[in-house]
Amino acid sequence: MAVEQRDKQLRARVKLLGKVLGKVIESQVGKEIYDAVERLRKGYIQLQKEEDPQLRSDLTAFIESQSANDLTQIIRAFNIYFSLVNLAEEEHQFHERQGQLRRDGPHWAGSVLNTIGEFKDQGMDAGQIQTLLNKLNYIPVFTAHPTESKRRSVMDNLRRIFLDISALNEADNFNNQYAIDTIHQQLESQIQVLWQTDEVRRQKPTVEDEIRNGIYYFRQSLFDAVPTVYRYVERALARHYPEDEIETPNFLTFGSWIGGDRDGNPFVTHDTTVHALLLQSRAVIYEYQKRVFDLSSKLTHSRYLCNISKDIVNRATIVDADLIESVFRRRPERFRDEPYRRFLYLMRGRLQHNINYIEGRLNNDNVEKHRFAYASETEFLRDLELIYTSLCGHGDENVANEELQDLIRLVKTFGFYLMRLDIRQESIVHSDAVADLLNHLDIDYASLSETEKLAVMAKHVASATIIDTQHLALKDMTKEVLEVFNVIREMRKEISPKAFNNYVISMTHDASHVMEVLFLAHQAGLAGYNAGEPYCDIQISPLFETIEDLEHIVPVTKALFENQTYKALLKASGNQQEIMLGYSDSAKDGGNLSSAWSLYQAQQQIMKLADEHQVDCRLFHGRGGTVGRGGGPTHNAILSQPTGTVRGSIKFTEQGEVLSYKYSNTETAMYELSLGVTGLMKASLGLVKPLPADKDEYLETMQMLAKDGEQSYRELTDNTKGFFNFFYEATPVTEIGLLNIGSRPSHRKKGNLSKSSIRAIPWIFGWAQARLTFPAWQGTGFAIDNWINQHGDKRLKEMYENWPFFRALMSNIQMSLFKTDLTIGSEYSKLGQNQAEAQQIYTMIAEEHTRAVKRILEISGNAYLMAETPTIALSLKRRNPYLVPLNNIQIALLRRYKAADATDEERDLWLGPLLNSINAIAAGMRNTG
Repeated sequence: MAVEQRDKQLRARVKLLGKVLGKVIESQVGKEIYDAVERLRKGYIQLQKEEDPQLRSDLTAFIESQSANDLTQIIRAFNIYFSLVNLAEEEHQFHERQGQLRRDGPHWAGSVLNTIGEFKDQGMDAGQIQTLLNKLNYIPVFTAHPTESKRRSVMDNLRRIFLDISALNEADNFNNQYAIDTIHQQLESQIQVLWQTDEVRRQKPTVEDEIRNGIYYFRQSLFDAVPTVYRYVERALARHYPEDEIETPNFLTFGSWIGGDRDGNPFVTHDTTVHALLLQSRAVIYEYQKRVFDLSSKLTHSRYLCNISKDIVNRATIVDADLIESVFRRRPERFRDEPYRRFLYLMRGRLQHNINYIEGRLNNDNVEKHRFAYASETEFLRDLELIYTSLCGHGDENVANEELQDLIRLVKTFGFYLMRLDIRQESIVHSDAVADLLNHLDIDYASLSETEKLAVMAKHVASATIIDTQHLALKDMTKEVLEVFNVIREMRKEISPKAFNNYVISMTHDASHVMEVLFLAHQAGLAGYNAGEPYCDIQISPLFETIEDLEHIVPVTKALFENQTYKALLKASGNQQEIMLGYSDSAKDGGNLSSAWSLYQAQQQIMKLADEHQVDCRLFHGRGGTVGRGGGPTHNAILSQPTGTVRGSIKFTEQGEVLSYKYSNTETAMYELSLGVTGLMKASLGLVKPLPADKDEYLETMQMLAKDGEQSYRELTDNTKGFFNFFYEATPVTEIGLLNIGSRPSHRKKGNLSKSSIRAIPWIFGWAQARLTFPAWQGTGFAIDNWINQHGDKRLKEMYENWPFFRALMSNIQMSLFKTDLTIGSEYSKLGQNQAEAQQIYTMIAEEHTRAVKRILEISGNAYLMAETPTIALSLKRRNPYLVPLNNIQIALLRRYKAADATDEERDLWLGPLLNSINAIAAGMRNTG
């Protein structure tokens, strides 16, 4: 079906939701607000078709005449409309995929069935597929980076509307008018509740709020989506390799930074980390308990009718009398003839003891884990697999492969920890703590050279000496740092040995920064030597963030690999070195083109170094949601990684609006996870067959493009007078900090408003609000223009056609160019106090945008931006008539709020609608930071 026809169906659904919303607005706040919304919408649509100075002036005057309360209602109308459009699109895409499944294909690009089929067509045998699957590990890491502006209560309401839209599609298919009318009524009720629900947080979220928000997505979608993804793989293998026994190992792992990321966030303490792990553990054990109970009503096999294994019969009957009493109360003989059912009831009772313990810990009670509680996820999994084996033993393998297999998959994926927590802290904090500790041994650590620091650290780690800190007068931060390592040690015992993933060191500049963490871990008994044998219960990931840091990645890592103490402990921990790459800060530092190329080179160099030292290296990609922060569609992003650097395992951050768009609905979560997994499989083919190397001429060309692009980007951001004054005056970046969307401060250093201090999220967020998304493309047009003027466009066209990295980079940049609106950006530029400087800056951005659009269209062969992704282009185009009024409203609000002569009372009056406008524009553009 053509894109236009499919879009026609979607437009009909969007029109219905808009009509229902209009009805709700009229009934709740009156026809006057509804008419105002329509006047602005239609007026700005008319202006986009044909410029009319009088109409533009009238619309501006109309906005200026509105009260703060009326503007708030108008903004909310547009915001809710965007949420409904987003839902309609998401459900429509799901509906289309379901249709493809019912028709048995052709399936969407990147589907599991298509991917396995492609492998078969390429001549890959079952052994190669098994090798690929055995190496597969797809690791999304949820972070609390504050880029999500929707509250959880709003997301719950949106989920209900999503289900209503889905039900409406089914009713339409059967032309069931009664069902259609009923659903219309439900939609109106749900949208009415949505209208009456505050979308802006009144208080700043605490870290605990962020932890609960992260857990929310598992209850909402992932507990159901994860087993389904495994089923997709199993069915695809059965379809394309019917004669082969290919096992599907566990290949999904979820990580988290929420409650573990203390870099620049004073609210994350060692107690917070404990709290995060307890909340995660409680959530996943509750899910297991619910599923065990559901299984107990389904596995009702009689021991007189089935040859149930003796192990199960014995475990169900020969049981501690106290456990029977706690589970069955006055009915100790209950289900004696139904061993599975009885055994599952006992398992559920044991899980309740685990929950009771966690509840006690959360309430700060002095509790001990009951002897009936499961000691570990391994013990629980063993019981489930016992039932599975028994069922298969008496011919019920098909029954075993249903809900029981799903639960086994969940336990293998989530254990008793749900998400494996990463700890993150800035390198200088560790350096200060080490200096404080060694000061008590009369060692002036700060004055040592890098070589001397490494030697001192290695000597201490290799020794059995632990500094007795009990009576030392240590700094408060040193005590806190040491407590974090103690928490890692204790919670590995209490929750699971897999409760933690890696310790991430941000701002890693030297090898000593990694050895300092190893030294501090040694102090807590997490690493060292035992009877002469090395042991290491911690994995350390240096994070390289800026362009300069990425250039130092090889010498820093080489120094570690050549340190005998570090190498021995690395081998003891599994011989895997994780390296984290910072996309956001490197893009903010030197521009997207330079950042992407620096990351590309760094990955190839570090993998080569690891191979030389016979170390398994995994790359951890600190990708943001937006292109300006290294984001973009996950499937294509994985495929565009440097040749040979993806070897079955990939780890990457998921944050903010990316979490809600991917994981708010089970139907979308299944799709997104499977796309990521298939991208990983395709990118990892080098494990089973040789891959062609990158062409030298492509690499040389990219080197020149990156150099010129960075020069252009820095000319604007570093060398243009008044640039940062313009940023703070012409965008709502300062006000974003008042939006209560995250617990972490927006700047690394209080009072420092420089580029190095501001975090990447508000940097991107602020420019996006003003529709000047230049951080994602500034320098691209300049660099390509230079190349074409000197060499012509033949090679660039060839690179676009044949090099996945370059094509993905250019495709992502096209999306950001598409989201830029120079007309609106021009209006924001008028907010700058020094108009001479402001207009110079705006002109530099506008000229680069024009140049980038022209050159990218030339090398891509596209007639217009995003011609190769027409569905996304239509989606963005659909939003623009509603974004333009919002931007103009926000400009008016900023003018009033930032006015030099505005009183505190006036600022308070306009702040509410201003914050609402930020929320609404973020929803309309489908990204924040």
